[in-house]
Amino acid sequence: MIQPVDEDRELVERAQAGDFAAFESLVSKYERRVYHLAARIVGRSHDADEVVQQTFLSVIEKLKGFRQEARFSTWLTRVATNHALALLRQRSRRRTVPLAEDRSADADEAPPHPEYIAQWRETPERIASRRETRRILDAALGNLDEKYRLVFLLRDVEGLSTAETAETLDISVSNVKVRLLRARLMLRERLTREFGDEATRLFPGHKH
Repeated sequence: MIQPVDEDRELVERAQAGDFAAFESLVSKYERRVYHLAARIVGRSHDADEVVQQTFLSVIEKLKGFRQEARFSTWLTRVATNHALALLRQRSRRRTVPLAEDRSADADEAPPHPEYIAQWRETPERIASRRETRRILDAALGNLDEKYRLVFLLRDVEGLSTAETAETLDISVSNVKVRLLRARLMLRERLTREFGDEATRLFPGHKH
């Protein structure tokens, strides 16, 4: 559970003043969160470990300049995401359009039309409480196109604002909104295939 922002502020101020124990407290508090974010972006555990290491090295270097205009957790998420994206670029030099410069006009594309439509067998709350749901969601996220996965992770998992997500990924706010909509639609269809009631399934051209 994320602790109150005021406690982060105090820890940051102490760390900025040279209190290494305060910095260690910040690392302990957020290390797993940074790891999980990195793993979902880069896909491999040893690469995620490298992202965590580079993230907190950057925090040490840049902490004195952090003015707390944003929450520490938000700033840390952006630092971690940038390191994860940099690692992906190193791994895939064949990419013709760098990740941070993928500014294609998403708004010009129609959103995906769901192919599997059905009522869920249980309420979303009960489904969300199951351990298997996390596994299925992680697998579905892994199958998303990279540009949709990144926006979903930053907005819906990490809680960055639309503007913060746009700045982190160096894309427009409108592209963030469109990509997030598409990611949500694709993930919902994946979950519907797992938890939908086949007896209630609707097919294209179905008339009520």
